[in-house]
Amino acid sequence: MREQTASWIADAAGATLHRDARPGPNDPPGPTAVEIDSRQAGPGALFVGIPGERTDGGRFAADVLTAGAWGVLVRREHAAAAEAVDGGVILLHEDPVAALGELARAWRRQLGAVVVGITGSVGKTSTKDLLTGIVAPHRRTIATAGNYNTEIGLPLTVLGAPAGTEVMILEMAMRGSGQIAELARIAEPDVGVVTNVAPVHVELLGSIEGVAAAKAELLHGLPPGGTAIIPAGEPLLDAHRPTGVTVVTVGEGGTADPVPEALTLADDVPLTVRRNLPAAVAAARAVGIEPTGSVSPTISAMRGQRLHLAGDIVVVVDCYNANPMSTSAALDDLAASASGRRVAVLGDMLELGPDELRFHAELGAHAREAGVEVLVAVGPLSRHTGTGFGGAVHWVATAAEAARLVPTLLEPGDTVLLKASRGIGLERVADALATTGADA
Repeated sequence: MREQTASWIADAAGATLHRDARPGPNDPPGPTAVEIDSRQAGPGALFVGIPGERTDGGRFAADVLTAGAWGVLVRREHAAAAEAVDGGVILLHEDPVAALGELARAWRRQLGAVVVGITGSVGKTSTKDLLTGIVAPHRRTIATAGNYNTEIGLPLTVLGAPAGTEVMILEMAMRGSGQIAELARIAEPDVGVVTNVAPVHVELLGSIEGVAAAKAELLHGLPPGGTAIIPAGEPLLDAHRPTGVTVVTVGEGGTADPVPEALTLADDVPLTVRRNLPAAVAAARAVGIEPTGSVSPTISAMRGQRLHLAGDIVVVVDCYNANPMSTSAALDDLAASASGRRVAVLGDMLELGPDELRFHAELGAHAREAGVEVLVAVGPLSRHTGTGFGGAVHWVATAAEAARLVPTLLEPGDTVLLKASRGIGLERVADALATTGADA
């Protein structure tokens, strides 16, 4: 937004332009970046002071202006402190998060890029990574980084897109009804991808049908003539198919064209990520790109990366999140890829609602069927994983205990799967294993 004036930004955000500031003779009229962390809001940045549970970011308005920020967008109560600093634009809005979203929507329209929105219970990040790897060689592309998939992170991703961006690939997360609808209102996607519907966040949404309805908010946010990409044979989405758009179904019996034989993925792409290739290919075609050649996507952290340790031990770090669908798939991949013993470190799967104990017990049975020989269960719910497993189980209460235990259990040639909900923190086990000395 370097070329946008303070007046344009105020109008776009629905904010009051409390103080304008004339740029220097060699300075662009607008900000060079938008930041919500005052420590990152250096010269040229627009700082948005987000009210939080512990502190209101607007308290730092004077600090960032003193540090040379282009301007601040804060609540009116912080205006006086900001005015005490000479220079810098001051924008006022009683809800800075809402203003951030409005500003992002205006910039999305200014860019005129094609926007792909991706959501789903499982695989949305992997699908985003694959699609980015396919599209980026052909179009000027930006995509969601890390966990910037919320009502704050998504606008920041959009506002970080430079002029000339042709495709934006935006991951959309939710924890309740209406949240994806709000993200779609900001992003105005041309293509919407729902990877699947699984029992995730059931305790917040009430039922698996509620989960489906929340995910389908993306589909209903598509414009006439847009493209909806959904899994074939998913009855939970039947009632949510949008009208006036092209609906493409992927998977067995779907309407999508097959993945082209000329498209290959780099050898280091995890098996759990490769499952999402059909949806990524369908989305690439929807933005006018026919996938071909070799693709080496950058896979987001803790989504199936492999650590190669001394003694030919392989550690599959897939512990960013977990639910019955994704964990079963990870166990299947462990069964298919391991050449030595199969070791599974499985932690609690959270927010599964009233059936959480049954889901954990069924997962234990699936681990046994997948040929797991050593099972480490982590967390109170995972006691039931051990019960379902029916064999010898090492149970610990926390990831810290698992980090101490697992290195003592391994033998040369083992393949170790780490899988749990993010709140369990199984990356501590990966860190402990890495200290044994990676050799590749």
